[in-house]
Amino acid sequence: MTPSNDSARADGIERIDVDSPEALERWGRKLDVTAVQLKEAVAAVGDKAPDVEMHLKGTRASTNDDQVDKAGG
Repeated sequence: MTPSNDSARADGIERIDVDSPEALERWGRKLDVTAVQLKEAVAAVGDKAPDVEMHLKGTRASTNDDQVDKAGG
């Protein structure tokens, strides 16, 4: 049986297959995000699950000053 892109590979790192509706649903539940957010995160940092998780946590862990700067204020 060949592992899918959203399972651990030989390097031991889980990867997220954004082309798989089942993987998007499972990872979305696990990381508490939408499929769109998952796809954007994978586009930004690649498909390694730990990188995606850190990216998503970083986008949710910003300070008020970060949000003001992001809004151009």
